[in-house]
Amino acid sequence: MSAPFPPSEPRPDSEGNSDRMRAVARYSGIAAQMIATIGLSTWAGYWLDKHFQTKTPWFTLSLMLLGLFAALYNVIRSVTKEQ
Repeated sequence: MSAPFPPSEPRPDSEGNSDRMRAVARYSGIAAQMIATIGLSTWAGYWLDKHFQTKTPWFTLSLMLLGLFAALYNVIRSVTKEQ
């Protein structure tokens, strides 16, 4: 059985595949950056709550929300920059 396209000729949809893979890599990077931002800010708040021995987790909650807003800001900025 032979291949539908000879090996020397590029496939007709290869440019579409590379664009798709580039988009997947870009958005995966954005997701990883969001997880890292929110996770590190939450960890920092948790550490501050333990360090100052607070009864309520105010540092954790406030830094987690700050990390969430920072991550959303970066997502909006990077998505609108492309357009």
